[in-house]
Amino acid sequence: MEWQPDEQGLQQVLHLLKDSQSPNTATQRAVQEKLEQLNQFPDFNNYLIFVLTRLKTEDEPTRSLSGLILKNNVKVHYQNFPPAVAHFIKQECLNNIGDPSPLIRATIGILITTISTKGELQTWPELLPQLCNMLDSEDYNICEGSFGALQKICEDSSELLDSDALNRPLNIMIPKFLQFFKHCSPKIRSHAVACVNQFIIGRAQALMDNIDTFIESLFALAADEDSEVRKNVCRALVMLLEVRVDRLIPHMRSIVEYMLQRTQDPDENVALEACEFWLTLAEQPICKDVLSGHLAQLVPVLANGMKYSEIDIILLKGDVEEDEAVPDNEQDIKPRFHKSRTVTLRHEGDEGEEGEESEDDDDDDDDSLSDWNLRKCSAAALDVLANVFRDELLPHLLPVLKELLFHPDWVVKESGILVLGAIAEGCMQDMAPYLPELIPHLIQCLCDKKALVRSITCWTLSRYAHWVVSQPPDSYLKPLMTELLKRILDSNKRVQEAACSAFATLEEEACTELVPYLSFILDTLVFAFNKYQHKNLLILYDAIGTLADSVGHHLNQPEYIQKLMPPLIQKWNELKDEDKDLFPLLEHVVVLIHSPDLDVFFLFLLQMYNQHPDQYEAPDKDFMIVALDLLSGLAEGLGGHVERLVTRSNIMTLLFQCMQDTMPEVRQSSFALLGDLTKACFLHVKPCIAELMPVLGLNLNPEFISVCNNATWAIGEIAMQMGMEMQPFVALVLNNLVEIINRPNTPKTLLENTAITIGRLGCVCPQEVAPMLPQFIRPWCTSLRNIRDNEEKDSAFRGICVMIGVNPGGVVQDFIFFCDAVASWVNPNDDLRDMFYKILHGFKDQVGEDNWQQFSEQFPPLLKERLSACYGV
Repeated sequence: MEWQPDEQGLQQVLHLLKDSQSPNTATQRAVQEKLEQLNQFPDFNNYLIFVLTRLKTEDEPTRSLSGLILKNNVKVHYQNFPPAVAHFIKQECLNNIGDPSPLIRATIGILITTISTKGELQTWPELLPQLCNMLDSEDYNICEGSFGALQKICEDSSELLDSDALNRPLNIMIPKFLQFFKHCSPKIRSHAVACVNQFIIGRAQALMDNIDTFIESLFALAADEDSEVRKNVCRALVMLLEVRVDRLIPHMRSIVEYMLQRTQDPDENVALEACEFWLTLAEQPICKDVLSGHLAQLVPVLANGMKYSEIDIILLKGDVEEDEAVPDNEQDIKPRFHKSRTVTLRHEGDEGEEGEESEDDDDDDDDSLSDWNLRKCSAAALDVLANVFRDELLPHLLPVLKELLFHPDWVVKESGILVLGAIAEGCMQDMAPYLPELIPHLIQCLCDKKALVRSITCWTLSRYAHWVVSQPPDSYLKPLMTELLKRILDSNKRVQEAACSAFATLEEEACTELVPYLSFILDTLVFAFNKYQHKNLLILYDAIGTLADSVGHHLNQPEYIQKLMPPLIQKWNELKDEDKDLFPLLEHVVVLIHSPDLDVFFLFLLQMYNQHPDQYEAPDKDFMIVALDLLSGLAEGLGGHVERLVTRSNIMTLLFQCMQDTMPEVRQSSFALLGDLTKACFLHVKPCIAELMPVLGLNLNPEFISVCNNATWAIGEIAMQMGMEMQPFVALVLNNLVEIINRPNTPKTLLENTAITIGRLGCVCPQEVAPMLPQFIRPWCTSLRNIRDNEEKDSAFRGICVMIGVNPGGVVQDFIFFCDAVASWVNPNDDLRDMFYKILHGFKDQVGEDNWQQFSEQFPPLLKERLSACYGV
């Protein structure tokens, strides 16, 4: 017997669905409660599917809503559905996938994929064959509905579809999808391309077997009249560029010309997908060869894409010049999640960790359009291409810049200033001759009457801060700083924000160059405290913190502390305990190390957690993370002086709890603090080592990269303090560390920290670690060859040398890698240089002159030269 609804029950459900569309919050709350009650009855879900699929007389929004409530129930309670209910729902979905209404078809598709992600792809064997068969239906609605459902399944379960678990259905599905690239309906063509696209990045075997047919079919759709089809074609080519560039190379010239056209597509969504092509191409080794002949066309196209559209200007309130007195809407204030601290190492030839500047830091300033758009993508593409082509870009760029930067239309001029900022990193050296003329022009643009011009100018100038600081201070630094400080007090909130961010960048570059102007700077920042609305106050705190980091102890003068502390303390007193503003405020009070109010802050934090440890669920744990990172900053900044704080508190108990928190970010910050306390006051850490080490071992899980990274670093720091006493704990961590260093696609920072820690363990407990040398020596050497000479690198290399002494055979197979790693040292300490010397000569003596000659023939010329000059081998 097929299930039938009770008429009264059906009316009750319909009434509920109508109520749930009411804007009244009390009605909404009542609906929520009623839904929870009805969920106690298993066949309530039958009513929901019945309304969706059978009540064709009902209005579509009500039917669709019924399906979406059912989808949520499937998500949460599906495992509790009785088999008869699950069967009825699945049957109804398949029987009604061709509903005449596009909205209902889409809702059924969403429901099908939600059921399939609950492990049902394996236990619903008829699903994929039936959907694929229905693609051949003469009825457009059935074909489109089935394709819609398949597209969602491909999006949500692409890996499972390409596995043996389902008997590799893609072998049938992909050739089938490819047939529909030629379908007469654009909607069907678009579904077909979108389905296949899901399997490009994962390199599904069934797609790789049909790759040439796929590429030919894409080319056939290149000029499709439907914008959704063109968008999916562009997306496919961008992904193919990442995974099968070999197949695109023969057609690359025409692909580049096609993408140039599409980047100017009248539909911005198509243009955006096409613009991604340049970003992806820039990462490919072939980029220079492929694009050199097209720069003259590409540069103007990208520059043109960087103009604000009319709709952008409306959304950004581009005609509103003064809004400083308008309070911020709470929903406009993006949550500033405190980023947990990750321990990284400095590299040769760079000023910090690669990619250290987050995308947000390096973004231009239209944060209200925080969605990725054509303007941002064009700017990012120009940025990466400037890094690839450097001076070769300038001949094509300078004429464009000249036209844009001095254009009477402010929208065009603004885009020119963005172009100039975007190329800063890649073309800095070659732009240098033009900067003495351009920087004063930009400083003038800081006074432009349009707020959007003033704000983008702040960003662009921050991109050239490095150059500005390298010149005599009176030439550019002083005028720039003077104007930026005026912009910090601008009457437009967007300009205030851009100026504060730019000033923070200038502070980082200028460091102590700012000391003569400190009084003037602090007067401005303190004045801004009383002027700013909520959102910009957060950015102002950042600027104050960066200032403190940049000028260091120079800020610890009574006159400066007296300027800064009253507004800070006043804000502190105005805050509610849970107020998110507390984070940046606390972070930056911490750097005013000599302030007598400091201890009050920390005791307050510790007390909060001891009294209410259960209250802090995510995202309130942000608060906890900040507390841990503040303490880390203190331990790092005060070194041994932090002992006073540690002695007076139960910080180790608190830390032990945080190290076991369920939230990865809390554990990440805990391990950073543990490492910093180990360096600053090991006396207080040592008694807890037996409890701490097993927890560290459990967190050597590269699924949580930053947690694993910080735990690894902390183990290395503990090893250096423990010395031989580390021996009982080596077994808890060594196998995991060796596994991580051999893992493919492990991020660079984690590899480096893992290598350092293995070296440090070997340094203090060589007998325990040396037997495993053959299992890690090669990735160990390649991980550390690019690290700058520093104390951590020194201790790790000492460890490797001691281990080679214990187990020389362990390094023989990979000795060339060891030679390369040794050559990466610019200036090792004398005793470490001796260790290298003995190992290299020992190896050379052992194999004999002839064999050594043969062996060293494999060396790249630079390595040969370096080893000969430094070590005489």
